[in-house]
Amino acid sequence: MWRAGLKWMFLIIGTTIGAGYASGRELWQFFGHESGLAILLFTLFFSICCNVIMNVSYEKQSTDYLPVLGDIVGVKLTKLYDVMIFLYLFTTTVVMIAGSGATGQAFNFSYWWGVLVIAIGLIILFLKDISGLLAMNQVILPLLLGGLLYILLIFTMDQELSMFSHWSEQRNWTAAFPFTALNILPLIAVLGAIGNKVRSKQEIWIASLGSGLTLGTISFIYNNSLIQIADELLLYEIPLFAILKHYPFGMLILMSILLWFAIFTTAAAGILGIVSRLQSIINIPIWLLVVIILIAMIPLTTLGFSTLISYIYPIYGILNLYVLTRLLLYPFWKKMEEKN
Repeated sequence: MWRAGLKWMFLIIGTTIGAGYASGRELWQFFGHESGLAILLFTLFFSICCNVIMNVSYEKQSTDYLPVLGDIVGVKLTKLYDVMIFLYLFTTTVVMIAGSGATGQAFNFSYWWGVLVIAIGLIILFLKDISGLLAMNQVILPLLLGGLLYILLIFTMDQELSMFSHWSEQRNWTAAFPFTALNILPLIAVLGAIGNKVRSKQEIWIASLGSGLTLGTISFIYNNSLIQIADELLLYEIPLFAILKHYPFGMLILMSILLWFAIFTTAAAGILGIVSRLQSIINIPIWLLVVIILIAMIPLTTLGFSTLISYIYPIYGILNLYVLTRLLLYPFWKKMEEKN
C-alpha cells in the first residue's frame, strides 16, 4: 500500500515539478509578495483535486484520460476539454523541451544540444512504456526534492530570512485558484492513464495528501526565498540560478542536473498523456508516436522558455478554473446528478 501510494505520489510530483516550477519561474509568475495564504490554499485544493481524479480513474479502471474527463466536466464539455488537454500537454511539453535548452545554455552549451538530449532521452524512455517512467520518478524525484529543499533551507538560514514576518499581508490569496487550475489539467491526463493500475483507495490517500503537502511546503519556502532576491530575477532566465550563485560551483552543477531531470520527468508525463490518448485513435508503436510528436514540437521551442511560461501558463490557468471548480465541488454535484 505505502510503496504503491508513494509511486503515484512521485508520478504526481513529477508531472507538476517541471521546468517552470523547479526553476522558480512558475512560482514567481503567480505568487511573490503577500502569497502565504495563497500557497496554503493551493496545498488544500491540490490534495482534494488529486484525490478526486484518482478516485474517478480507479473506479473507471481507465487507461487514458477521456473517461475521467467526461465524468469531471460532463458529457457536453468533454470534447472541448479533450482538445484543451491535448493542446495543453503539447504546449507545456514544448516548454519542458525549451527548458532543457535553457539549462544547457547556462553552461555555455548550444541551446540545440539541450533540446536534442531531452528528445533522445524521451524516445529511449518510451521504448519501455510507462514502467520506465515510474521507475525513474522513484529514483530521481527524492534526490531533486531533497536537493531543492536543502538549498532553500540553507539560503533561508544564511540570509536569516523570516518565514512568517508578513503573514498578516495576504492580498494575493486569489492566486491559489489559477495556480492550482494550471497544474490540474495535466494530472487528469496522466492519472487517467493509470486507473487500471491502482489497487486500493489507501494508495490514493497517500498519493494525494503526500503530493499536496510536499509541494505546498516547498512552494512556501521557495517563494519566500525568491522574494528576497526579487530585484535580481529580471537578470535570470531561471530564478533558481539567482539563489545558487551564492554557493560553490559544484552545487550549481548538481542542482542543474537535478533540474534537468525534473524537466525530463514532466516532459515524459506530458508525452504519456498525449500518446495514451492518440493510441486509441492511431495504432502505431508508442516509440514511433513519440518521435512524430517531438518532430512537431521542437520548432516551437524557439519562442523561448520564459516567454512561453509568461503567456501560456496564465491563459490556461484561467481557462481551467471551471475544471477546478468541478473537482472541488465534485461530491456535491455528483450527489445532485444521482438524485436526478
